[in-house]
Amino acid sequence: MQATQIDLVAFLPSHLDGALALSRQAVWPHRLEDWRMALDLSAGVVAVEDGERLVGTVLTTCYGTDCATINMVIVDESMRGRGLGRKLMDAAFELAADRPLRLVATTDGLPLYEKLGFVRTGTVMQHQGIPAGAPAMPESIAPDAVAFESDVDLAALIALDTAAFGGDRSGLLAYLRSVGRFAVLRRDGAIVGFAALRAFGRGEVIGPVVAASADQAKALISFCIAARPGAFLRVDTTEDTGLSPWLSEIGLAHVGGGVVMRRGEPVAPIGSAVARTFALANQALG
Repeated sequence: MQATQIDLVAFLPSHLDGALALSRQAVWPHRLEDWRMALDLSAGVVAVEDGERLVGTVLTTCYGTDCATINMVIVDESMRGRGLGRKLMDAAFELAADRPLRLVATTDGLPLYEKLGFVRTGTVMQHQGIPAGAPAMPESIAPDAVAFESDVDLAALIALDTAAFGGDRSGLLAYLRSVGRFAVLRRDGAIVGFAALRAFGRGEVIGPVVAASADQAKALISFCIAARPGAFLRVDTTEDTGLSPWLSEIGLAHVGGGVVMRRGEPVAPIGSAVARTFALANQALG
């Protein structure tokens, strides 16, 4: 059999159709718009066979100098077992420079990431479905404390998110404001929590959800569900938040997830008394 030539080149918008085909092969729900958002926020590399067929992708999303996520790592089924995944990861490391790294691993990718020095730090629980109705607002939260705000104070959201995430995701939050909307929880006039709601995959995703307590997070998620009756919704939480059983109870079934992994020490503490992340923007972006 004649050997094929595999080249690694910069991920450009012209590669998006090929990337979409790869994610469909992997049975991922991403739309072209979801890929475009990920690329707009990231830098990446694609593997191209014989100058034509796209057979691999990887993106690196840098959050200032604080950290980076490696995501959208896909290798065509026909190319697996040839070391292409390792080459794509090496390219992602170069794009991340010396930033601490985060990713959410699939079962297939886990052995490679462990060999590359990533360690397990948690589990993502993916929940989705069409809730039968809006869940009740927690008794500790006044119903009128949560609202969608079209002219939301982005600086306040960024401050909360940075405290919870441990990195500056101002670019991500600005992008989310342009493609979705924010539900905001206020106490004594100050923003103490928020949830983003936007189109993604088969329906809409609620996340990130950032708040100081589980009750606040439930209030924000409940508000978003009430605003979208009959919609197919998705929430990606982590096992340590304790939200997974509640999400199942309200009609968002647990359908899978992934392993949260890190490489390198975080520059800033992750989570704080002020806020923590109860749901991800998605598994790619954290």
